[in-house]
Amino acid sequence: MKTFRLIFPAAFMLATVSCVNVPQEQHTSFETITLAPKNVTIPNRWSTSIAGRKDVTIIPQTEGQLTRVCVVEGERVKKGQVLFEIDSRQSKIDLSTAKSDLLAAEAQMNSAELEYNSNQNLYAKSIISEYMLKKSHNDLLLAQAAVAQARSAVSSAELRLSYCTIKSPVDGIIGSLPYNPGDLVSTVTPLTTVAGSSEMSAKFSLTETQIEELTKEYGPIENVISLLPPVTLILKDGTEYAHKGKVNSVSGVVDNATGSVTCTAIFPNPDGFLYSGIQGNVSMDFDYENVIVIPLTAIVRLQDKSLVYRVKDNCAESVIIEIEDLGNGKDAIVIGGIEAGEVIVAKGAGNVYEGQQVIFPEESSEKE
Repeated sequence: MKTFRLIFPAAFMLATVSCVNVPQEQHTSFETITLAPKNVTIPNRWSTSIAGRKDVTIIPQTEGQLTRVCVVEGERVKKGQVLFEIDSRQSKIDLSTAKSDLLAAEAQMNSAELEYNSNQNLYAKSIISEYMLKKSHNDLLLAQAAVAQARSAVSSAELRLSYCTIKSPVDGIIGSLPYNPGDLVSTVTPLTTVAGSSEMSAKFSLTETQIEELTKEYGPIENVISLLPPVTLILKDGTEYAHKGKVNSVSGVVDNATGSVTCTAIFPNPDGFLYSGIQGNVSMDFDYENVIVIPLTAIVRLQDKSLVYRVKDNCAESVIIEIEDLGNGKDAIVIGGIEAGEVIVAKGAGNVYEGQQVIFPEESSEKE
């Protein structure tokens, strides 16, 4: 019995000590930031597809049998280089006939000219009448007209013959070649595409808001184009293309579906490194002055609205704001809704509710 009396108080004492040492609840403040305007340079990136600035579809200007394909797919060609040849036998015959007709017409003209000169002398001596003189003059005019017509026929025949030899209108790279020697082609048959390679274009989109801000600051779109920063091309493997591009056109129409404006940047391609159809991204660095930038972690999305939690008397107060996403995956510019000097929850905003205490003053470690 004594043993039990000695053990019981000890167990009671252990239980008492255990209750005394239960840890108290600890409150942790949310991370906050005080809004302040600043100047930032933000790289904006857009997806793009590269195309030759002077891509040309090659279509014959005459009908006939394809007799020769002078290039292969992917070959780099120069302006004026022969690409295809079409059966030219009939065109050569037509040219020969036209030249013969010209020689006959010139002979007729020479005879008419001799007749007219002779009649002028005879008329001066009153040997022939004025009627005969005028008639010989008219015969000469008719012969001259026939010569002009015959020369035009020769030029037309030469042009049709030239259509049988198809040359590249630009420096570029040959696309697919769907036709072979022996195939019949016509004036609606695309033979290939020559992708102009000396300069390449890249289309991308600026948001309507960005265009509005630029036009407000710099004036007409022509001024905006001249003042836009250089464009960097980022290839699919993440590397940057060696040459910078320049925006040379901005469409005057806002796409209702995307709210964006199409821009075209031109990149030099002296080494022929770029090909039509290459996918990648373009990037431009924009300078923003005296703007409020907040992290995306501070923003809560509710359908088509964005809100942040402003801290007032250490408690959260939701505020709907307008923002412009910078496209860097980290930050956004505040357009309206909050102002410099205000404090907002910077991280964990998605876990905050209206009126929640988000700042807990640190308790003093000293015992009074």
